[in-house]
Amino acid sequence: MVFVDSNVILDVITDDSRWGAWSAAQLAQALDAGPVLINAIVYAEIAFACARIEEVDALLPQHLYAYRPIPREASFLAARAHADYCQRGGQRSMNLPDFLIGAHALLEAKALLTRDGHRYRQAFPRLRLVLPEGPPP
Repeated sequence: MVFVDSNVILDVITDDSRWGAWSAAQLAQALDAGPVLINAIVYAEIAFACARIEEVDALLPQHLYAYRPIPREASFLAARAHADYCQRGGQRSMNLPDFLIGAHALLEAKALLTRDGHRYRQAFPRLRLVLPEGPPP
């Protein structure tokens, strides 16, 4: 299974002019292979723009998206990766949620579909990433 980052889903939902086409094609390919994984972080980032939980559930239907709770092992890996990032002088603006997504994907998925390759590659070098090959068209 593939874990999908919220930025890809948001590109599709908002029909993003820069990344919408790439994200839609990649998400469709992942969904064709079976449900994609999401967690509470991804759900919350999608829910941010919704007034009701039913709206979020309509955007993330259970037959397409497999919601997984974040295991404590992923929480630990995220905390360690975040600490390493800060020790290397990383900007504090990179939030712990990104590390939780990466650690969770590392433990439970074959790959992470995202546009934020640099962040995840540096923090989780063993995580397989599905990324754009270059700048958006």
